[in-house]
Amino acid sequence: MHLLNLGILAHVDAGKTSLTERLLHSVGVIDEPGRVDDGNTRTDTLALERQRGITIKSAVVSFAIDDVTVNLIDTPGHPDFIAEVERVLGVLDGAVLVVSAVEGVQAQSRILMRTLQRLRIPTLLFVNKIDRRGARYDGVLQEISERLTPAVVPTGTVGGLGTPAAHFVPGLPEAALDVLADHDDELLAAYVEGADMLSGISGARSHATQSGMSYDVLRAALTAQTRQALVHPVHFGSAITGAGVNALVTGIKELLPPADGDPDGPVSGTVFKVERGPAGEKVAYARMFSGTLRTRDRIRFGEARTEGRVTGISVFDHGTDVRADAVPAGRTARLWGLTDIRIGDAIGEPRKAYEHFFAPPTLETVVVPGPGVDTRRLHLALTQLAEQDPLIDLRHDEVRQETSVSLYGEVQKEVVQATLAEEFGLDVTFRETTVICIERPSGPGAAVEFNKKDQNPFLATVGLRVDPAPVGSGVQFRLGVELGAMPYAFFKAVEDTVRETLGQGLHGWQVTDCTVTMTHSGYSPRQSHAHQGFDKSMSSTGYDFRGLTPLVLIEALRRAGTRVYEPMHRFRLEAPADTLGALLPVLAALRAVPQTTRTQGAACVLVGAVPAGRVHELEQRLPGLTRGEGELESAFDHYAPITFGTVPERSRTDHNPLNRKEYLLNVTRRVTG
Repeated sequence: MHLLNLGILAHVDAGKTSLTERLLHSVGVIDEPGRVDDGNTRTDTLALERQRGITIKSAVVSFAIDDVTVNLIDTPGHPDFIAEVERVLGVLDGAVLVVSAVEGVQAQSRILMRTLQRLRIPTLLFVNKIDRRGARYDGVLQEISERLTPAVVPTGTVGGLGTPAAHFVPGLPEAALDVLADHDDELLAAYVEGADMLSGISGARSHATQSGMSYDVLRAALTAQTRQALVHPVHFGSAITGAGVNALVTGIKELLPPADGDPDGPVSGTVFKVERGPAGEKVAYARMFSGTLRTRDRIRFGEARTEGRVTGISVFDHGTDVRADAVPAGRTARLWGLTDIRIGDAIGEPRKAYEHFFAPPTLETVVVPGPGVDTRRLHLALTQLAEQDPLIDLRHDEVRQETSVSLYGEVQKEVVQATLAEEFGLDVTFRETTVICIERPSGPGAAVEFNKKDQNPFLATVGLRVDPAPVGSGVQFRLGVELGAMPYAFFKAVEDTVRETLGQGLHGWQVTDCTVTMTHSGYSPRQSHAHQGFDKSMSSTGYDFRGLTPLVLIEALRRAGTRVYEPMHRFRLEAPADTLGALLPVLAALRAVPQTTRTQGAACVLVGAVPAGRVHELEQRLPGLTRGEGELESAFDHYAPITFGTVPERSRTDHNPLNRKEYLLNVTRRVTG
């Protein structure tokens, strides 16, 4: 029995969930495929998903194709839920990218395909909706070749295109050999020198193509190159009528690689989804890459290597999940008992560091509780949502009793609002969405405070120097003093506090791309009175170092100076060439800067940079400016310094080390006046 963990990805309205239903029907898991419009699909189980007709949370369903067990993961298509897609990518053996035969390649299609190629995930393309009026064959193939990848091989042709009788006719075209030969020297030699070379490649022969090349040889080359993510077979069909779906099922079985992993090896897996069960218990969805995890096993997980005991396991089988005693390598399962588990955690032996394939959200908003809403209940509900989507990134302001959430877009904000109302009974609104900026040091800066000197109320000496570091390097902490100069726990307290404090710089934004060096250290050794125990008033504790470090670090930052940077998206805008005159002034007003402009027939393509905070407005105005024909693709690209107007400030949620008196009143218990 082979296993395959398969992802279904697509742009919005390409028919991805409908295709999932049709696949389940074609392999006998369900009697009738559900319909998104009717709200009865197997994977869109949330009430909100059924109301809106979109996928919000990834879902897993299993089925068998002969001797292959497929764990199919249906993912959201809307850009606001790209984090859901991100978490799935790391556990896939293969993917199906769905494109509409009517709308063709969309901006989201390009983003997804680029990521699949970068991760070298074997991918089939399924061109859906061949039965719809306006469906295209050659035109969509050309778009795929030009906008997604030239390494595509159609696996057949279409009859009755654009009618309810549309059907798929399997077969490899003559042009397939040109694509496959680019990645196979032996195949290329056989192509050039003639059919006599075929016996050295494969003993299998059936009917020949016009070039004399064996169909079986071409199919074998297609399988090998697809599994290496070198080429991408293209299937056509209709999820509604079922046309071409059986051929796709065959392609999934034969062209995509089975899951690997040694069930007798060390236990290793990755969590890609977390949800709450009916009783509020945490349930983790995990893909096992090695070993076998059993009920009652004690296992370490996450960066902190927390230990927990697995109290229950269910595996996916024939359209549902069933209780099991164990989950072996290659399978996907639901796990109970790991109360501190988080999305992205490694289970057992870490396979590799969890990577963010997509940029973090660049927008945020403050959640405003409605009349009578208990703020403690609201905070608990938001915390549970953040468990399911850690990129929400809650920020709680104790002083103002406000909670902010990070977002990818306005649709996500609406979904959070609806989820709080329907699942938790909490009525909330939101303040205006704002952009999440960052700070970087402008230059070097240093500060130090000594134990028992000047106005230092803490029994600690801390000296820190801040230096700018290369873009993208994050935060590095280094010791410029001897490690043995004081207990290691005090050094650790300083480092942890440095990283926490840098979450809010001089303007309230996270400080990044810097190196912080500890230049001075000192402490008061453990002391006690005669015949008495340990005296905290005479001896340093971790509290002293955690309390003093923010004051020193902020002073070092003040001397270094920081600059605020805003997130910028790289955009690609395609529109009718005769609308360019109307577009350019609007782009300028939104501070969007086209860097290249070229003409493709009657269309123009602009590529450039636009502030993240202006993308939503550009999306809203584009249809009116382009007669509804404009297409915008944008994704986070870089941070740019803010060089105009007032520098944006972010309200602080810490004890405000920028104000020494206020900070000490809030933090220290040793302040005497």
